Amino acid sequence: MSNNQIKKTVSLEKYGIKKAKVKYQLSSDELQDLTIEKGQGVEVSSGALAVNTGEFTGRSPKDRFIVEDDITKDKVWWGDINIPIAPNTFDALYDKVVDYLSEKEVFVRDSYACADVNYKMNIRVINEHPWTNMFAYNMFLRPTEEELKTFDPEWTIVNAPGFMADPKVDGTRQHNFAILNFTKKIVLIGGTGYTGEIKKGIFSALNFILPVFKNTLPMHCSANVGEDGDTAIFFGLSGTGKTTLSADPKRRLIGDDEHGWTKENTVFNFEGGCYAKVINLCKENEPDIYNAIKRGSILENVIVDKDGHVDFADTSITQNTRVSYPINFIDNIQEPSIGKNPKNIFFLTADAFGVIPPISKLTPAQAAYHFISGYTAKVAGTEAGIKEPQPSFSACFGAPFMPLHPAKYAEMLSKKMKDAGVNVWLINTGWTGGAYGVGTRMKLKYTRAMINAVLNGDLGLYNHHDYHIHSVFGVAQPRTCPGVPDSVLSPRATWNDDEAYYTTAFKLSNAFRMNFKQFESIASEEIRRGGPQRYNP
Repeated sequence: MSNNQIKKTVSLEKYGIKKAKVKYQLSSDELQDLTIEKGQGVEVSSGALAVNTGEFTGRSPKDRFIVEDDITKDKVWWGDINIPIAPNTFDALYDKVVDYLSEKEVFVRDSYACADVNYKMNIRVINEHPWTNMFAYNMFLRPTEEELKTFDPEWTIVNAPGFMADPKVDGTRQHNFAILNFTKKIVLIGGTGYTGEIKKGIFSALNFILPVFKNTLPMHCSANVGEDGDTAIFFGLSGTGKTTLSADPKRRLIGDDEHGWTKENTVFNFEGGCYAKVINLCKENEPDIYNAIKRGSILENVIVDKDGHVDFADTSITQNTRVSYPINFIDNIQEPSIGKNPKNIFFLTADAFGVIPPISKLTPAQAAYHFISGYTAKVAGTEAGIKEPQPSFSACFGAPFMPLHPAKYAEMLSKKMKDAGVNVWLINTGWTGGAYGVGTRMKLKYTRAMINAVLNGDLGLYNHHDYHIHSVFGVAQPRTCPGVPDSVLSPRATWNDDEAYYTTAFKLSNAFRMNFKQFESIASEEIRRGGPQRYNP
């Protein structure tokens, strides 16, 4: 589609934004040029746009609110993750934000989420800055010129990074906020330039709408499909390899982060782009992502030298350096972004304790337990104050975006896994040979070899001869795998210190059990037994 052929414009008066200079549906090229003209970004040697998101280089989950109203009050799992805000408080803050945007130059984009036409959701994005509008172009699905003629937005995102809330007056925790209003179908974002709040706002909305109204499971996962049409799903938190492992030259990418699994047994991408971490990015390990960094891509918070070269190893601004690009910047994609029932599901964890096997097969009960737990680990440098590895649990591998109780999503996934007869695998992309600081990160080529072995059917069904039951976590770890040394498959063998290994393994198993206490009242006995059984008091 050639966006610059569209001459139509839109009025923002109905949103309360008055006398704005509206730049509607500008092309990616126009937005990139405008960003550079305004001094809000630079073009790097590959042609990509590099921007700095300012004070916030990641999401701020403690500043995400949901309006408590007739739609949400009895359904949302209220608490530290889903923080309620009153409708009149939202209205007053909304009025301030649209007043702030009035008489300014604003950038408006019409797009949609959900690649399956039966679930399509039209979105209008109103941005203060050209580069955040370009982000919306990259990340949401792009309508055709014909579709734009009759476009009717269902949800609206109002994004004003320069507006600072007054917590004492506006009911926020601090000056930044991201608020979902399901009655008015608005995502209101202010006080933060981090673009991830835009995409995760719509993801959070869909995580309520799809299970409550459309009997569809929303998933924080990547997905790809093989030549035979077999779909693979990769669940995982940030930094576990979700985007990297799904970008496989031998398989077509469905999407890298957000999907729905429908009652018709299809898997569809919510988005039209990818948002990949670029810390230590190199062409050899991640060629698809590396080659996607060209004009039309947006790099966030990277260090660029005077010649426009990016140092992907430099994390002096943040460890959470990112790139966004349209999904068609990847050569091998599934069009449209829809697959059939998955045959294999991978739970990715970056275990910084180095005790979880690099690959293991899960029973249905173990799969439900690990899905509800959503384990990975934080390491030094990822958050202020962290000096040594800390276990991190995020229910359903995406708690910050899940408005419902985790049990709701787990029940839906369990039923779908059983109905589809899917195999579930736990993959540790974290440390081997010791914990963080002692061991080393699992080699990407080994992780890829393990996943390929699963997808090729090389690991076979569980049996006592080919698999070993882990004595702490109870999972079945294969004894051999093509392309991977046998010694790598046993985490204990890589440590060369059995006592230290088991001490650390029990420490982590205790953390699992302590975290799961909050779910025990709603988990069946079968699921409870899916966790680690042996532990030291």
